[in-house]
Amino acid sequence: MQKTKKSIAKRFKLTGTGKLMRRTPGFRHLLSTKSSKQKRRASQDKHVSPGRAANLKRALPHGLK
Repeated sequence: MQKTKKSIAKRFKLTGTGKLMRRTPGFRHLLSTKSSKQKRRASQDKHVSPGRAANLKRALPHGLK
């Protein structure tokens, strides 16, 4: 039985249609130097590109719960 890769399970979210969502990196510190536009865009979750998502989904054999 293949185990779920917990490091991936913590960092990504699986949508109802099976796509992976991710957070923007680098937004826990130095926020005063970043523009409002940068912070606004970073607060929204982003889709993982299909080519990269294939490998990540392989590490999540039972989906995310």
